[in-house]
Amino acid sequence: MAIRDDKAPGSLQIIVVGDGGQEWGRLYATAKEFSTGSIGFYANGKIANPANPDCRYQSGLTFTLIGSKDKKEK
Repeated sequence: MAIRDDKAPGSLQIIVVGDGGQEWGRLYATAKEFSTGSIGFYANGKIANPANPDCRYQSGLTFTLIGSKDKKEK
C-alpha cells in the first residue's frame, strides 16, 4: 500500500540562498501527482544572480514522497 500524507500543505515556498546568506529568489512548489504514480511537489522557475542580474538560472525541482507509489504485484 502506498504512503499518503494527508497533513501536507497544498504548496511549498522554496527560498534559494547563496553561501553568504544573500537571497537569490523564491520558487513556489505545488502539490502534484507525477506520471509515475508518486505524489509530491513540483516547482520551476528562473532566478537571477543578485550580484550579476544578467546571469539567470533555470530550475526544475521535484519533492517526491518516498513510498507514495503503489508497488506492482508479481
